[in-house]
Amino acid sequence: MAASIEIIIKWSGKEYKIADLNATETVKDLKMKIQKETGVLADRQKLLGLKSKGKPADDATQLSALILKPGAKIMMMGTREEEISKVVEPPPDIPDVVNDFDIEEEEVAVENREEFLQKIERRIKDYKIEIMNEPRKNKKLLVLDIDYTLFDHRSVAETGNELMRPFLHEFLTSAYEDYDIVIWSATGMKWIEAKMKELGVSTHTAYRLCFYMDSGAMISVVTPKYGLVDVKPLGVVWGKYPQWGPHNTIMFDDIRRNFIMNPQSGLKIRPFRQAHIAREKDRELLKLSRYLKDIAPLDDLSTLNHSRWEKYRRPKRKHEDSDNGRHTREDNQGSGNAQGTRDGSDSPDTAAP
Repeated sequence: MAASIEIIIKWSGKEYKIADLNATETVKDLKMKIQKETGVLADRQKLLGLKSKGKPADDATQLSALILKPGAKIMMMGTREEEISKVVEPPPDIPDVVNDFDIEEEEVAVENREEFLQKIERRIKDYKIEIMNEPRKNKKLLVLDIDYTLFDHRSVAETGNELMRPFLHEFLTSAYEDYDIVIWSATGMKWIEAKMKELGVSTHTAYRLCFYMDSGAMISVVTPKYGLVDVKPLGVVWGKYPQWGPHNTIMFDDIRRNFIMNPQSGLKIRPFRQAHIAREKDRELLKLSRYLKDIAPLDDLSTLNHSRWEKYRRPKRKHEDSDNGRHTREDNQGSGNAQGTRDGSDSPDTAAP
Protein backbone atom coordinates (compact mmCIF):
# COMPACT_ATOMS: atom_id res chain seq x y z
CA MET A 1 0.00 0.00 0.00
CA ALA A 2 1.41 3.38 -1.01
CA ALA A 3 2.29 5.79 1.76
CA SER A 4 -0.19 8.58 2.34
CA ILE A 5 0.71 12.16 1.43
CA GLU A 6 0.40 15.05 3.83
CA ILE A 7 0.68 18.71 2.84
CA ILE A 8 0.07 22.08 4.45
CA ILE A 9 -2.13 24.69 2.78
CA LYS A 10 -1.36 28.34 3.63
CA TRP A 11 -4.34 30.62 3.15
CA SER A 12 -5.57 33.86 4.67
CA GLY A 13 -2.80 33.92 7.25
CA LYS A 14 -3.48 30.39 8.52
CA GLU A 15 -2.17 26.89 7.86
CA TYR A 16 -4.38 23.86 7.17
CA LYS A 17 -3.08 20.30 7.31
CA ILE A 18 -4.41 18.06 4.53
CA ALA A 19 -3.60 14.48 5.40
CA ASP A 20 -4.34 10.95 4.12
CA LEU A 21 -3.89 11.86 0.48
CA ASN A 22 -3.17 9.01 -1.90
CA ALA A 23 -0.73 9.32 -4.78
CA THR A 24 -3.43 8.18 -7.21
CA GLU A 25 -5.76 11.01 -6.20
CA THR A 26 -5.97 14.08 -8.39
CA VAL A 27 -5.54 17.79 -7.84
CA LYS A 28 -9.34 18.05 -7.89
CA ASP A 29 -9.50 15.52 -5.04
CA LEU A 30 -7.02 17.65 -3.14
CA LYS A 31 -9.11 20.76 -3.75
CA MET A 32 -12.23 19.03 -2.45
CA LYS A 33 -10.43 18.24 0.80
CA ILE A 34 -9.20 21.81 1.00
CA GLN A 35 -12.78 22.98 0.48
CA LYS A 36 -13.86 20.90 3.46
CA GLU A 37 -11.18 22.48 5.64
CA THR A 38 -11.38 26.11 4.49
CA GLY A 39 -14.84 26.60 3.04
CA VAL A 40 -13.39 27.83 -0.27
CA LEU A 41 -15.07 26.12 -3.20
CA ALA A 42 -12.76 23.95 -5.30
CA ASP A 43 -13.47 26.03 -8.41
CA ARG A 44 -12.38 29.19 -6.59
CA GLN A 45 -9.07 27.81 -5.37
CA LYS A 46 -5.75 28.68 -6.93
CA LEU A 47 -2.82 26.63 -5.65
CA LEU A 48 0.50 28.36 -6.30
CA GLY A 49 3.49 26.37 -7.44
CA LEU A 50 1.79 23.09 -8.34
CA LYS A 51 3.51 21.81 -11.47
CA SER A 52 3.73 18.66 -13.49
CA LYS A 53 6.50 18.26 -16.04
CA GLY A 54 7.30 21.94 -15.77
CA LYS A 55 3.75 23.11 -16.46
CA PRO A 56 0.96 24.19 -14.09
CA ALA A 57 -0.96 21.16 -12.91
CA ASP A 58 -4.62 20.95 -13.92
CA ASP A 59 -7.41 19.37 -11.88
CA ALA A 60 -6.97 15.98 -13.56
CA THR A 61 -3.28 15.68 -12.67
CA GLN A 62 -2.54 12.88 -10.24
CA LEU A 63 -0.62 13.78 -7.10
CA SER A 64 1.99 11.19 -8.04
CA ALA A 65 2.94 13.45 -10.97
CA LEU A 66 3.70 16.34 -8.64
CA ILE A 67 6.95 16.80 -6.79
CA LEU A 68 5.61 17.02 -3.24
CA LYS A 69 7.85 16.53 -0.26
CA PRO A 70 6.27 15.26 2.98
CA GLY A 71 4.73 18.19 4.80
CA ALA A 72 5.14 20.48 1.77
CA LYS A 73 3.55 23.90 2.17
CA ILE A 74 1.41 25.26 -0.66
CA MET A 75 0.04 28.79 -0.83
CA MET A 76 -3.59 29.08 -1.87
CA MET A 77 -5.64 31.98 -3.16
CA GLY A 78 -9.39 31.81 -3.09
CA THR A 79 -12.48 33.39 -1.57
CA ARG A 80 -15.39 31.90 0.34
CA GLU A 81 -18.78 32.60 -1.21
CA GLU A 82 -19.90 34.61 1.79
CA GLU A 83 -16.76 36.74 1.61
CA ILE A 84 -17.40 37.56 -2.05
CA SER A 85 -20.86 38.89 -1.18
CA LYS A 86 -19.44 41.00 1.64
CA VAL A 87 -17.09 43.03 -0.56
CA VAL A 88 -19.96 44.53 -2.51
CA GLU A 89 -20.61 46.84 0.44
CA PRO A 90 -17.92 47.87 2.96
CA PRO A 91 -18.56 46.35 6.39
CA PRO A 92 -19.49 49.03 8.96
CA ASP A 93 -16.99 50.39 11.46
CA ILE A 94 -14.07 48.07 10.80
CA PRO A 95 -11.17 49.37 12.90
CA ASP A 96 -7.68 49.57 11.47
CA VAL A 97 -5.46 46.70 12.50
CA VAL A 98 -2.95 48.13 14.93
CA ASN A 99 0.46 46.51 15.13
CA ASP A 100 1.25 47.04 18.80
CA PHE A 101 4.61 45.40 18.30
CA ASP A 102 6.05 48.28 16.30
CA ILE A 103 9.01 50.42 17.29
CA GLU A 104 8.08 53.94 18.34
CA GLU A 105 9.84 57.02 17.01
CA GLU A 106 11.54 57.62 20.33
CA GLU A 107 12.85 54.04 20.61
CA VAL A 108 16.53 53.94 21.57
CA ALA A 109 18.67 53.31 18.50
CA VAL A 110 20.57 50.02 18.49
CA GLU A 111 22.33 50.30 15.15
CA ASN A 112 25.80 50.74 16.66
CA ARG A 113 25.72 47.94 19.22
CA GLU A 114 28.77 45.76 18.65
CA GLU A 115 27.03 42.40 19.09
CA PHE A 116 24.49 43.32 16.42
CA LEU A 117 27.16 44.56 14.03
CA GLN A 118 28.87 41.20 14.41
CA LYS A 119 25.64 39.47 13.39
CA ILE A 120 25.54 41.62 10.28
CA GLU A 121 29.11 40.63 9.44
CA ARG A 122 28.12 36.98 9.68
CA ARG A 123 25.16 37.56 7.36
CA ILE A 124 27.42 39.34 4.87
CA LYS A 125 29.70 36.31 4.89
CA ASP A 126 27.14 33.51 4.95
CA TYR A 127 23.96 34.75 3.27
CA LYS A 128 23.86 33.97 -0.43
CA ILE A 129 22.18 36.38 -2.82
CA GLU A 130 21.02 35.19 -6.24
CA ILE A 131 21.33 38.09 -8.66
CA MET A 132 18.44 38.29 -11.10
CA ASN A 133 19.58 41.44 -12.87
CA GLU A 134 22.98 43.02 -12.34
CA PRO A 135 23.13 46.34 -10.44
CA ARG A 136 23.38 49.31 -12.79
CA LYS A 137 26.01 51.99 -12.56
CA ASN A 138 25.10 55.19 -10.66
CA LYS A 139 21.68 53.97 -9.58
CA LYS A 140 20.40 54.43 -6.05
CA LEU A 141 18.87 51.48 -4.18
CA LEU A 142 15.21 50.98 -3.27
CA VAL A 143 14.47 48.08 -0.87
CA LEU A 144 10.82 47.02 -0.64
CA ASP A 145 8.87 44.87 1.75
CA ILE A 146 5.97 42.80 0.34
CA ASP A 147 3.24 42.05 2.88
CA TYR A 148 1.02 45.08 3.56
CA THR A 149 3.49 47.19 1.55
CA LEU A 150 2.85 45.89 -1.98
CA PHE A 151 0.35 43.17 -1.25
CA ASP A 152 -2.46 42.45 1.23
CA HIS A 153 -1.49 38.94 2.24
CA ARG A 154 -4.30 38.35 4.77
CA SER A 155 -7.42 39.18 2.79
CA VAL A 156 -9.08 36.47 0.73
CA ALA A 157 -9.27 36.66 -3.06
CA GLU A 158 -9.37 34.55 -6.18
CA THR A 159 -6.30 36.13 -7.76
CA GLY A 160 -3.21 38.03 -6.62
CA ASN A 161 -4.29 41.05 -8.63
CA GLU A 162 -7.21 41.56 -6.27
CA LEU A 163 -4.76 41.87 -3.37
CA MET A 164 -2.12 43.93 -5.19
CA ARG A 165 -1.68 47.51 -4.03
CA PRO A 166 -3.03 49.99 -6.60
CA PHE A 167 -0.53 51.44 -9.07
CA LEU A 168 2.15 48.88 -8.17
CA HIS A 169 3.46 48.46 -11.70
CA GLU A 170 3.37 52.20 -12.39
CA PHE A 171 5.29 52.78 -9.17
CA LEU A 172 7.97 50.20 -9.96
CA THR A 173 8.31 51.44 -13.53
CA SER A 174 8.91 55.00 -12.34
CA ALA A 175 11.26 53.97 -9.53
CA TYR A 176 13.33 51.81 -11.88
CA GLU A 177 14.43 54.88 -13.80
CA ASP A 178 16.51 56.06 -10.83
CA TYR A 179 16.83 53.08 -8.48
CA ASP A 180 17.80 49.43 -8.57
CA ILE A 181 15.02 47.52 -6.83
CA VAL A 182 15.42 44.80 -4.21
CA ILE A 183 12.59 42.86 -2.55
CA TRP A 184 13.17 41.93 1.11
CA SER A 185 10.43 40.01 2.89
CA ALA A 186 10.37 38.42 6.34
CA THR A 187 8.97 35.25 4.74
CA GLY A 188 10.78 32.41 2.94
CA MET A 189 12.22 32.62 -0.55
CA LYS A 190 9.61 30.24 -1.95
CA TRP A 191 6.79 32.59 -0.95
CA ILE A 192 8.59 35.66 -2.25
CA GLU A 193 9.04 34.04 -5.65
CA ALA A 194 5.43 32.85 -5.73
CA LYS A 195 4.01 36.27 -4.80
CA MET A 196 6.18 38.18 -7.25
CA LYS A 197 5.21 35.82 -10.04
CA GLU A 198 1.52 35.94 -9.17
CA LEU A 199 1.58 39.75 -9.16
CA GLY A 200 3.42 39.85 -12.50
CA VAL A 201 6.36 41.70 -10.94
CA SER A 202 9.11 39.18 -11.73
CA THR A 203 8.19 39.04 -15.42
CA HIS A 204 7.33 42.69 -16.09
CA THR A 205 9.07 44.23 -19.10
CA ALA A 206 9.09 47.88 -17.96
CA TYR A 207 11.36 47.26 -14.97
CA ARG A 208 13.70 44.62 -13.58
CA LEU A 209 14.26 43.46 -10.02
CA CYS A 210 17.84 43.15 -8.86
CA PHE A 211 17.42 40.34 -6.32
CA TYR A 212 15.28 38.95 -3.49
CA MET A 213 16.16 38.65 0.20
CA ASP A 214 14.23 36.54 2.70
CA SER A 215 14.09 35.98 6.45
CA GLY A 216 17.49 34.29 6.36
CA ALA A 217 19.15 37.68 5.91
CA MET A 218 17.47 39.16 9.00
CA ILE A 219 19.00 39.32 12.46
CA SER A 220 17.60 39.40 15.99
CA VAL A 221 18.23 42.45 18.17
CA VAL A 222 17.25 43.37 21.71
CA THR A 223 15.24 46.57 22.13
CA PRO A 224 14.55 48.31 25.45
CA LYS A 225 10.79 48.26 24.97
CA TYR A 226 9.99 45.01 23.15
CA GLY A 227 12.88 42.71 23.92
CA LEU A 228 14.07 40.42 21.13
CA VAL A 229 12.83 41.28 17.62
CA ASP A 230 13.85 40.32 14.09
CA VAL A 231 14.93 43.17 11.82
CA LYS A 232 16.23 43.82 8.30
CA PRO A 233 19.71 45.36 8.53
CA LEU A 234 20.65 47.14 5.32
CA GLY A 235 24.26 46.66 6.34
CA VAL A 236 23.99 43.15 4.86
CA VAL A 237 23.33 44.65 1.43
CA TRP A 238 25.93 47.38 1.84
CA GLY A 239 28.55 44.86 2.92
CA LYS A 240 28.00 42.76 -0.19
CA TYR A 241 27.58 45.66 -2.62
CA PRO A 242 29.74 48.64 -1.56
CA GLN A 243 28.36 50.84 -4.35
CA TRP A 244 25.34 51.25 -2.08
CA GLY A 245 25.29 52.75 1.39
CA PRO A 246 23.32 55.09 3.65
CA HIS A 247 23.88 57.93 1.17
CA ASN A 248 21.97 56.30 -1.71
CA THR A 249 19.57 53.74 -0.19
CA ILE A 250 15.94 54.01 0.88
CA MET A 251 13.79 51.24 2.31
CA PHE A 252 9.98 51.00 2.44
CA ASP A 253 8.32 48.85 5.10
CA ASP A 254 5.00 49.00 6.92
CA ILE A 255 6.72 48.07 10.22
CA ARG A 256 9.24 50.52 11.62
CA ARG A 257 11.13 47.96 13.67
CA ASN A 258 12.33 46.28 10.47
CA PHE A 259 14.72 49.16 9.81
CA ILE A 260 15.73 49.89 13.39
CA MET A 261 19.35 49.07 12.45
CA ASN A 262 19.27 51.77 9.77
CA PRO A 263 16.55 54.25 10.82
CA GLN A 264 17.85 57.06 8.65
CA SER A 265 17.24 54.99 5.51
CA GLY A 266 13.78 53.71 6.40
CA LEU A 267 10.39 55.06 5.36
CA LYS A 268 7.32 53.64 7.09
CA ILE A 269 4.67 53.19 4.44
CA ARG A 270 1.00 53.09 5.34
CA PRO A 271 -0.06 49.43 5.45
CA PHE A 272 -2.34 48.21 2.69
CA ARG A 273 -5.07 46.10 4.31
CA GLN A 274 -8.65 45.14 3.47
CA ALA A 275 -7.78 45.23 -0.20
CA HIS A 276 -11.33 44.93 -1.54
CA ILE A 277 -12.27 48.16 0.20
CA ALA A 278 -8.99 50.07 0.29
CA ARG A 279 -7.98 49.66 -3.35
CA GLU A 280 -10.61 52.17 -4.48
CA LYS A 281 -8.94 55.02 -2.59
CA ASP A 282 -5.33 53.96 -1.89
CA ARG A 283 -2.91 56.35 -3.63
CA GLU A 284 0.16 55.74 -1.48
CA LEU A 285 2.36 54.40 -4.27
CA LEU A 286 1.50 57.30 -6.57
CA LYS A 287 2.57 59.79 -3.92
CA LEU A 288 5.73 57.87 -3.10
CA SER A 289 6.63 57.75 -6.81
CA ARG A 290 6.83 61.54 -6.77
CA TYR A 291 8.89 61.54 -3.59
CA LEU A 292 11.39 59.08 -5.04
CA LYS A 293 11.63 61.16 -8.18
CA ASP A 294 12.17 64.38 -6.20
CA ILE A 295 14.97 62.98 -4.03
CA ALA A 296 16.71 60.99 -6.77
CA PRO A 297 19.04 63.88 -7.78
CA LEU A 298 20.34 64.30 -4.21
CA ASP A 299 23.89 63.19 -3.48
CA ASP A 300 23.10 62.10 0.07
CA LEU A 301 19.73 60.65 1.09
CA SER A 302 20.87 60.21 4.69
CA THR A 303 20.27 63.91 5.32
CA LEU A 304 16.52 63.46 4.80
CA ASN A 305 13.86 62.83 7.42
CA HIS A 306 11.70 60.22 5.67
CA SER A 307 9.05 60.42 8.38
CA ARG A 308 8.15 63.80 6.87
CA TRP A 309 8.25 62.63 3.27
CA GLU A 310 4.80 63.99 2.41
CA LYS A 311 5.95 67.53 3.25
CA TYR A 312 9.17 67.31 1.24
CA ARG A 313 9.61 69.81 -1.57
CA ARG A 314 12.39 69.44 -4.09
CA PRO A 315 14.78 72.41 -3.95
CA LYS A 316 14.80 74.50 -7.11
CA ARG A 317 17.92 74.25 -9.19
CA LYS A 318 19.80 77.30 -10.37
CA HIS A 319 18.70 76.99 -13.96
CA GLU A 320 15.08 76.71 -12.78
CA ASP A 321 15.43 79.97 -10.79
CA SER A 322 16.98 81.57 -13.84
CA ASP A 323 14.21 80.33 -16.09
CA ASN A 324 11.56 81.49 -13.62
CA GLY A 325 13.15 84.93 -13.50
CA ARG A 326 13.30 85.13 -17.27
CA HIS A 327 9.68 84.08 -17.63
CA THR A 328 8.65 86.66 -15.01
CA ARG A 329 10.40 89.45 -16.88
CA GLU A 330 8.85 88.36 -20.16
CA ASP A 331 5.41 88.19 -18.54
CA ASN A 332 5.82 91.66 -17.08
CA GLN A 333 6.87 93.09 -20.42
CA GLY A 334 4.07 91.36 -22.22
CA SER A 335 1.49 92.76 -19.77
CA GLY A 336 2.67 96.35 -20.21
CA ASN A 337 4.45 96.61 -16.84
CA ALA A 338 6.68 99.71 -17.31
CA GLN A 339 8.21 99.69 -13.82
CA GLY A 340 11.71 99.28 -15.30
CA THR A 341 11.40 102.25 -17.63
CA ARG A 342 9.24 104.62 -15.66
CA ASP A 343 12.11 106.71 -14.37
CA GLY A 344 14.39 106.05 -17.31
CA SER A 345 16.95 104.33 -15.11
CA ASP A 346 16.49 100.91 -16.70
CA SER A 347 15.69 99.73 -20.14
CA PRO A 348 13.79 96.64 -21.16
CA ASP A 349 15.86 93.47 -21.43
CA THR A 350 16.22 92.97 -25.14
CA ALA A 351 18.80 90.20 -24.99
CA ALA A 352 17.88 86.97 -26.65
CA PRO A 353 16.60 84.39 -24.15
